[in-house]
Amino acid sequence: METLKGWAGQRIRQDEVTKYMDEGRDFIDDDAIEAAIKAAEGHEPDPAAVREILAKSLAVKDLTPAEVLTLINVNDKGMLEEMRATALAVKLKVYDNRIVTFAPFYLGNYCVNRCAYCGFNNDNTSASRKVLSQEEIRREIEVLAGEIGHKRLIVVYGEHPKNDVDYIVESMKTIYDVKVKTKHGTNAIRRINVNAPPFSISDLKKINEAGIGTYQVFQETYHKKTYARMHPAGTIKADYNWRLYAMHRAMEAGIDDVGIGALFGLYDWRFELIALVRHTQELEKRMGIGAHTVSFPRLVPALNSVITPDWPYLVSDDDFKKIMMIIRLAVPYTGMIITAREKGAIRDEALRLGVTQMDASSRIAIGGYANCVTTQEEEKQQFILGDTRSLDELICDLAAQGFITSFCTAGYRCGRTGKCIMDLLRSGAEGKFCKLNAILTFQEWVDDFGSEATKQLAKPLIEREIAEVKRKNPQALDIFMNYYERVKKGERDLYL
Repeated sequence: METLKGWAGQRIRQDEVTKYMDEGRDFIDDDAIEAAIKAAEGHEPDPAAVREILAKSLAVKDLTPAEVLTLINVNDKGMLEEMRATALAVKLKVYDNRIVTFAPFYLGNYCVNRCAYCGFNNDNTSASRKVLSQEEIRREIEVLAGEIGHKRLIVVYGEHPKNDVDYIVESMKTIYDVKVKTKHGTNAIRRINVNAPPFSISDLKKINEAGIGTYQVFQETYHKKTYARMHPAGTIKADYNWRLYAMHRAMEAGIDDVGIGALFGLYDWRFELIALVRHTQELEKRMGIGAHTVSFPRLVPALNSVITPDWPYLVSDDDFKKIMMIIRLAVPYTGMIITAREKGAIRDEALRLGVTQMDASSRIAIGGYANCVTTQEEEKQQFILGDTRSLDELICDLAAQGFITSFCTAGYRCGRTGKCIMDLLRSGAEGKFCKLNAILTFQEWVDDFGSEATKQLAKPLIEREIAEVKRKNPQALDIFMNYYERVKKGERDLYL
């Protein structure tokens, strides 16, 4: 126990927090946000003012916290429908009809923290603890890449010496090294995003060198009093600002793409939403680029959690949909991730609210992929999943609704990351690459892993996508069609 305390005591480096602060103050002003929410409460915004904000969003310009608050207070059904339509229009303008899929991959559930809402907290003696060996990781990837067909992961690590930076680097190397035979070639994980605790700049440099995609750290709640209530004193996670400035350190360490988020339901969703937008603005102002992705997980039951059904801040379905709409409108360039915490019906609706990324075939029990753990057991996983569709089922449903699943990871290997990708997204230029690579990777996946039902729906969708390339990007048509024919003949991992 003393060794564990010693390890925890060396984690936080205050000089790597204060260097980013403004005269000792962080960038979340609780009192100012609360006062603004209270002053605006109950006042239906003028439709003309709302439409002006929507026009700004459609021009792919960030909204201010004041503009976000205006949208929060819209309750008129007609105006809400205009917001919904604009959110979809922004999504299609920036990201087209592409949806990126991934799998969550939990490597262990040891944690030194005692978060009151989490099934993995250190005080939860009912939890069954495990951390995967490198050979166990390899077997998991053989299923993820070889049987399911995933090419992108969000790998989740707890805060514990068993999941320290050296373990993270070694596990990433193992994941990238696995190559699995498919019907027509080989498959592998091509992009590892990491959801992990805050690290020092020196440790983040090691993770960056290992080939990280996006580095995710969620603040959980931006409200300081709630944060303190949920994260007991004496734990690493109790330090609000160490977590708040995690992305500043990541960018200084050379990690181009960072992902932020809040666990909606811990406190007033209006506060969290404004604070999330404030976070993206702070990153852009101080570090030169905003968040690559924004996540908005909704609080769900966990083993021995203090959150009960009568918790006052639980988020309704209607408010959750509003949150998604406003994130898309407020940060029009960002990727938006909705996970299988949510039920299938909510995720299907989210497609038209601005979401760009979804997981599928998700198993969040430790070792759940290789061991075929399809039943959900609270003592073995962090929360209960709401959508248990397989990747094939999700892709089939997406195709039926006119959305193409993209497995493209080309941008990360061609230097289209960080400020470069954000500038391309804002200008609409990135779509010229992404459309082509989406078709190539979708055809590849359908050939290697698609069911007959999915293949039947995919064929006319791909034909429509190619016809659009001919109309909108004819200068790239020859090289694209060459690559496309090569993919159909069995070549893999071709990209422009």
